[in-house]
Amino acid sequence: MPAVPSPLAPFSPLARIVRGSGPGLLLAHGAGGSARDNWGPLLPDLAAHRTVVAPDYPGSGDSPYEPGEPTLDELADRLVAAAVEEGLDSFDLAGYSLGAAVAVRAATRHPGRVRSLLLLAGVAGGSARLRLLAGLAVDLAERPAELARLMLTVAFGETWVEALPADRLTELREALNSPVPDGFRQQFRLAARVDVRAELAAIAVPTLVVGTAEDGLVPPSQHRVLAEGIPGARFTELACGHLPMIELLPQLREVILEFVKD
Repeated sequence: MPAVPSPLAPFSPLARIVRGSGPGLLLAHGAGGSARDNWGPLLPDLAAHRTVVAPDYPGSGDSPYEPGEPTLDELADRLVAAAVEEGLDSFDLAGYSLGAAVAVRAATRHPGRVRSLLLLAGVAGGSARLRLLAGLAVDLAERPAELARLMLTVAFGETWVEALPADRLTELREALNSPVPDGFRQQFRLAARVDVRAELAAIAVPTLVVGTAEDGLVPPSQHRVLAEGIPGARFTELACGHLPMIELLPQLREVILEFVKD
């Protein structure tokens, strides 16, 4: 049955993955990714414990492109609307990268619905380095080979890249050398300008912040800003770059399943 638009968000419903049963878990993906790209390896484990709703932002995954520049408020409202459309009045919310800022905004705009937060490799705002890198990614969006080299340099951890055999590194670069999603530029521009630092102190739900120690795209200082700004937040750090679902999937699974079970 098609999703019915929710009064929470006067927009077309977002495409989404829905799996599992039990208490609700809403997932927010990162800029230039999709629900399947960022959360796909974890979905079977999460769905064993929860009703998982994982929407795609406009221009990502199965959600069609929409012209204009999305706002953080809009994405937060539309994600919450997707969960409500699936029958979830309240839910835990996990956000990755840009999705962490989306999750923070959802928690402050819809405090009665968000029960807890998990913020993975998250964007807080105010990082000149992130703004520069996001702008460079936008500039290279039409040159996938050069964008692939940039992402190999900043998105993966040094330890992991240095340990890759030469042929595997070549395969990875070739895999990254592909057209970007239609919403790539919009989402990276949004990641460059969002700033949720002023609202962190208002978050009153249990929060786990997961940092990525070798992150060259979203600086680890951004993860610590989230952890230090949210009252009572717990912080843990993975020894990897910005893509723990590729570099350290078993360890990431353990951390997220502990959050889900708690």
